[in-house]
Amino acid sequence: MGFSFPINLRRARILVSNDDGIEAPGLKLLVKLARSLSDDVWVCAPEQEQSGASHSLTLHRPLRIRKLGARRYAVDGTPTDCVLLAVNGLMRDRKPDLMFSGINAGGNMGEDVIYSGTVAAALEATLLGVPAIAFSLYSAEGSKFFWPTAAAFMPRVVRPLVEHGWPSNTLINVNFPDLPPAKVKGIHVTAQGRRKIGDNLVERTDPRGRPYYWIGPMRDEQRTRRGSDVKAVVDGYVSVTPVFFDLTSRRVLTRLGRAFR
Repeated sequence: MGFSFPINLRRARILVSNDDGIEAPGLKLLVKLARSLSDDVWVCAPEQEQSGASHSLTLHRPLRIRKLGARRYAVDGTPTDCVLLAVNGLMRDRKPDLMFSGINAGGNMGEDVIYSGTVAAALEATLLGVPAIAFSLYSAEGSKFFWPTAAAFMPRVVRPLVEHGWPSNTLINVNFPDLPPAKVKGIHVTAQGRRKIGDNLVERTDPRGRPYYWIGPMRDEQRTRRGSDVKAVVDGYVSVTPVFFDLTSRRVLTRLGRAFR
């Protein structure tokens, strides 16, 4: 069953989640922005930070939900757990019309979408039949964030999206650039670029002489690939990327079929 568009935001039931945790500043900002669009906003987010959790699901222990206020809940699990429990449990009387994930402290571009808990939360909503948008705020330094930029551009991204719509097997991945609002050049619709994390392992030794490792900063980031999310954000644009999660390689499918005849 496909998504139903356009969505009347004022009447929409909106679910908000993230991977940075229930107390994250990006989540608080996204909830505030969602409430400026609708009066029916629900929050269900992890108790603790779950960055890099990807689309992991908790299967071997029970999950606890803690009610923090009206339509506000924390779950001792992953972003995927939060969305699943919210849609099929807390909101089972009427599932959300729209789901927002984020706003992540850090960009989610290129191969980030494979690891990202922010994107995974939006993916879980998509799989459950709820249109979803993931929001991330890029920072070149990794510590300073232009939150007013996300606040200024989030509604400008959401309104056209829910008016025009997108297919039911797709989520929307949005990245805001590392600039104050007045310096942002505009909004670009982009393709997924290349941005691989984890190639740089940092080895250290603990006080007892045992080795431990940090997954270091990324080294492979293609900033010049035209039409990509990475280039758009680095160039000062908001990036809007439709992410399609059928991982089948169509080009290889037919060729392999011939190999096994």
